[in-house]
Amino acid sequence: MSLTRVLAFSSSRVGNSAYLETAISPIKEFLGDRPLRIAFIPFADADNNYDAYLAKVAEGLKILPYRFDVVKRENAKMVIEQAEAIMVGGGNTFKLLHHLYEYKLIDLIKDQVKAGKPYVGWSAGSNIAGLSIGTTNDMPIIEPESFKGLGFLPCQINPHYINMKQDGHNGETRDERLHEFLKINPQASIVALPEGSALQLEEDILKLAGQAPAVLFRLNPQSSSLIRTAIKTNEDVSWLL
Repeated sequence: MSLTRVLAFSSSRVGNSAYLETAISPIKEFLGDRPLRIAFIPFADADNNYDAYLAKVAEGLKILPYRFDVVKRENAKMVIEQAEAIMVGGGNTFKLLHHLYEYKLIDLIKDQVKAGKPYVGWSAGSNIAGLSIGTTNDMPIIEPESFKGLGFLPCQINPHYINMKQDGHNGETRDERLHEFLKINPQASIVALPEGSALQLEEDILKLAGQAPAVLFRLNPQSSSLIRTAIKTNEDVSWLL
């Protein structure tokens, strides 16, 4: 049995809720209510104000009994190894992955999580939990060493999923962009997570958690058309593993 435990949220907010407000209950259920020491990875923050980011997360989750230690270049290995869980915040996915490769943290995080250390992420932090960041919504403001993610989840992730088409706008919809990815990567599966949803992996069971249904995208191998399948809340999608 795999020891890998992952909770990957679409976003830090749902609607007009406060920061991480809707994540409190799922995180508590996932991590428990003892005073865990958590390594918080803030590298998705484009402002590089990591202490302020940590303070924001700690404030959002202040009713939970956790201690947060911010991961920085100079202390990264020690903080991650000494932590009892790893948490990765949102922001710019390209910047996040760039620094993880730059600071040589990819293999360390993989080893720690595969050995049983829980992983919690949202937005960019969820993007990197999949096979690659090729389905992020973010601007490539910096070039990472690779687009390969941590590979905890056996699919591509598209956080903040919405497929709105504004009248008079001639750019691609989200579905059209995801279809483009699948045309180039026809064997891939994409789980598109609307705000309010999350993927949870525990004891080799992968399910959709949260308040909103998600969408699974795959490519029809005969016609190259897009196959769009709804995923219900609490649905077991372990067959993706």
